[in-house]
Amino acid sequence: MVSHLFMNVEETVSVILFGIGFTMLLLHQNLIKKIMGMNIMDTAVYLFLAAKGYIRGRMVPIVVDGVREVSAYINPVPSGLVLTGIVVSVSTTALMLALTIRLYERYGSLDLDEILTRAKEEEKA
Repeated sequence: MVSHLFMNVEETVSVILFGIGFTMLLLHQNLIKKIMGMNIMDTAVYLFLAAKGYIRGRMVPIVVDGVREVSAYINPVPSGLVLTGIVVSVSTTALMLALTIRLYERYGSLDLDEILTRAKEEEKA
């Protein structure tokens, strides 16, 4: 059992990272910590995809020295998914941070419970 974990160390690390990020997302009330948890989860998924797409002994899918056999190259789809995911992740993080700044300016706190309490008080008034 333990030897399988060490054989697949990248996948094991990605699962642990995902768990850390998910725990941060669920247990912390601070919005910045929730954003950090989302980013850790994103990174775990990218690591997992990159680890699954890599095949030892194969090259990047760029024709070099006239080698055209498919078996000489790795699959480019996981790499493309990771690059696309990084772009989406950066823009999503930027949007979340911008909304967090607006919430802080309006309610004076980054604590989610406090923001919800103040928003309900505003709604009643």
